[in-house]
Amino acid sequence: MSYSRRRFLAGAGVLALAGLPACAVLARSENIGGVRYGMVHDETRCIGCTACVDACREANLVAEGVSRLSIIRSEPVGDFPDVKYRFFRHSCQHCDRAPCVAVCPTGASFRDAATGIIDVNPDLCVGCQYCIVACPWRVRFIHPVSRTADKCDFCRKTRLKEGRQPACVEVCPTRALTFGNLDDPQSEVSKLIAGQTTYRYKLALGTLPKLYRVPFRYGEVKQ
Repeated sequence: MSYSRRRFLAGAGVLALAGLPACAVLARSENIGGVRYGMVHDETRCIGCTACVDACREANLVAEGVSRLSIIRSEPVGDFPDVKYRFFRHSCQHCDRAPCVAVCPTGASFRDAATGIIDVNPDLCVGCQYCIVACPWRVRFIHPVSRTADKCDFCRKTRLKEGRQPACVEVCPTRALTFGNLDDPQSEVSKLIAGQTTYRYKLALGTLPKLYRVPFRYGEVKQ
């Protein structure tokens, strides 16, 4: 999960242009009004089965050749036969201060006021790819059919619209994913964050990602 210095500086440069702090470590939560959905990925429970990837593809009709979600397996940790792997969820972080929203020239990339979810309106997207360049996590892509930007939307237009959990959460066999309202202290996701040691990837960029992680217990966890 390492990124080259050139890619890091490119992402930080875009954040600076968007008026976002590139180095400040900010508070865990920022109230933006309405429900503020977030997710926890428990790396101690994840077994890398990729059922979440398949469920996402099926629920959201993700085109072949692209993916809204991937699970990245680390190099082996430990010596044979006691070898372990860390599984890292690679998907949209749904940042409270999203650089992809800040740089979009048409308003196609937006934060949904009702849920806090970062989404894309394909009717407004012109395929300029500014949002793709701005994203420090490199999780956006151009849809091969619509030729517009696409990414994880926490199943906002599918499962959430039906009053259900995101497809990846529903299908996970080890309950490694928890989803809910971060601004509700009684929600399952808020209680998990309050009661567990968690981290957020690239937090120092100041984007306030809403994807939290329970860290892998073995080896070094790079943030």
